[in-house]
Amino acid sequence: MFGSGEPVPKKIESLGIREDGQASQGEKAKIIEAVQKESECGLAILLSVSGLPRSTYYFELQRFSKAGKDEELKKRIEGIFHKNKGRYGVRRIHASLRNEGMTINHKKVQRLMSEMSLSGKRRKQRYRSYQGEVGHIAENIINRNFKSDGPNRKWTTDVSQFNCPFGKAYLSPILDMGAGDIVAWDLSLSPNLEQTNRMLDRAFGKYPNLEGLILHSDMGWQYQHPDYQRRLRERGIVQSMSRKGNCIDNCIMESFFGTLKNEMFYGHESEFKTFEDLYEAIEEYIDYYNNERIKGKTKWMPPSKFREASMLGL
Repeated sequence: MFGSGEPVPKKIESLGIREDGQASQGEKAKIIEAVQKESECGLAILLSVSGLPRSTYYFELQRFSKAGKDEELKKRIEGIFHKNKGRYGVRRIHASLRNEGMTINHKKVQRLMSEMSLSGKRRKQRYRSYQGEVGHIAENIINRNFKSDGPNRKWTTDVSQFNCPFGKAYLSPILDMGAGDIVAWDLSLSPNLEQTNRMLDRAFGKYPNLEGLILHSDMGWQYQHPDYQRRLRERGIVQSMSRKGNCIDNCIMESFFGTLKNEMFYGHESEFKTFEDLYEAIEEYIDYYNNERIKGKTKWMPPSKFREASMLGL
């Protein structure tokens, strides 16, 4: 019986609020809140029956409210994480939440991601071909001037590493700065001079007359090699090199590698169980990139069509 003479609501007893303390303080607080909403019982009476101090009651309610908000936030964090295929870490997820209008501390995002065992992909070690000055260093003729009057005036090349279940593979392409297409490419298990020569053979086979062309690269050992430089001189090709440690000097090639990997490689690494699997996928993608993929720089035409139009002066 309550002090006022009315009977104790059955729901209180059925939900476990008893003086023997078998219900936890948090459970009692939730039950009291539910009973108070569904009956006319006063809070003071419910607290007296449950033996729960008023300060503890409010503390437990606040704790449950915070936990509920955290669960909702976890769902939003998880959604952003999976939408971006696990590529976002704490900083980018925190920025995404702020872009959605949330005011939140990055340390809280870090804590919740840790509780959910979510961690962004770490950038894999990048292949670096620079091994010091092992040959002649060419002048940086391009000097970040990537604009070209037409096809076969300025080319650029580089090597990118792919980490697959079968091991590592290396892609060496040539990109035309004017047409925007991949002129030639080679995929190899080793980034050696033979790979670079195969790439040049394919490029020279397509376009025999390249007098005055500028071929840009970084300061990788392949491009300092006397044999590589001799082959360019024999064709009347002018060699240009980025400055050491300055990826912006060859950002067009870096941009292509980023586009290719984002669109056909990242998130699918496990699918390339053999070298042949990767070769076929890259071959298919480069064909798509050259002949189907449109972009603003090529007047919303595929690079191959833009090359044809440029050669015709259209």
